[in-house]
Amino acid sequence: MQLKNYMEEIVFKMMKKVLNDLDVCKCDKCMLDIAAIALNKLPPKYVVTEKGELFSKVNILIQQFEVDIVSAITKAAIQVKNNPRH
Repeated sequence: MQLKNYMEEIVFKMMKKVLNDLDVCKCDKCMLDIAAIALNKLPPKYVVTEKGELFSKVNILIQQFEVDIVSAITKAAIQVKNNPRH
């Protein structure tokens, strides 16, 4: 059993799709900055789960919060693009 913030999994999973449509740097540092900023704008979704259950539940939460997540990732990507740290 482990404690996990599902929102982290969802953000990283959706970042690939969202950032394909944006002209932003995709280096590791920028990607982590985008994820951190987006996650700070989204509510955490903590659960206690077996490792194998994680991915089946991620898909349910993606559908539930998709608009908010895409918006947070997009805003974070623009912020990092305008102020890159690399």
